[in-house]
Amino acid sequence: MKKMIIGALVGGIILFIWQFLTWGMLNRHEAQQKYTPKQDSIMAYLNTQFSEDGAYMMPTFAPGTSNEEIEKQMKALEGKPYAQLIYHKSMPGMNKMFMNMGRGLVVNIFIIWLLCWLLTKINAPSFGTIFMGTLGTGMITFLHGPYTMHIWYNSFDLMAHFTDALIAWGVTGLWLGWWLRR
Repeated sequence: MKKMIIGALVGGIILFIWQFLTWGMLNRHEAQQKYTPKQDSIMAYLNTQFSEDGAYMMPTFAPGTSNEEIEKQMKALEGKPYAQLIYHKSMPGMNKMFMNMGRGLVVNIFIIWLLCWLLTKINAPSFGTIFMGTLGTGMITFLHGPYTMHIWYNSFDLMAHFTDALIAWGVTGLWLGWWLRR
C-alpha cells in the first residue's frame, strides 16, 4: 500500500507539473485560446445577449425542430462559419484558480493511484509492462477526450494535447516502472 501511495503522489505531481508547464509557462495551447484586439467590444456585446453562464453552438436548432427541418437547415449551413462559445457572467478570482489547481492535483493523484492499483494486479509486471500500461492509459485519455472532440469540432491544439499525453504519461510511466518494481 505504501508503494501505491508514494507512486500515486509522485506520479500525480508529475502529471500536474506537466499540465502547469504546457498550459502556463510553455503556452502550448495558445492556438485554442487566441487573443483578439476586439475582445472588449465582443465581450460588451455578449454581456447584452446572455443572462446566465452557458455553452453555445452556433448555429444550431431550436428545441423541438423537426428532423426534416434540421436536415434542411444542415444543408443550408454547409460551408458556412460556425462557432462554439463558452460564456461566464463572472471571471473567478485568484483564490478560485488556486482552489482549482489544488483540485486538479488531487484528481491527478487519484488517477495515478487507480492506475497503480491496476498495475499491481499484474503478476510480476516488468518495467516495460508498467511503462507501456501507463503510456497506454495516456493514449486512452487522449483518444477518448481531445481527439474524439476534435473529430466533431476541429480543435486547434490537437497536437499539443497529443504531445501532452506522450510526455506527461511517458514520464509518469518511467517513474512508475522504476518505483513499482523496487
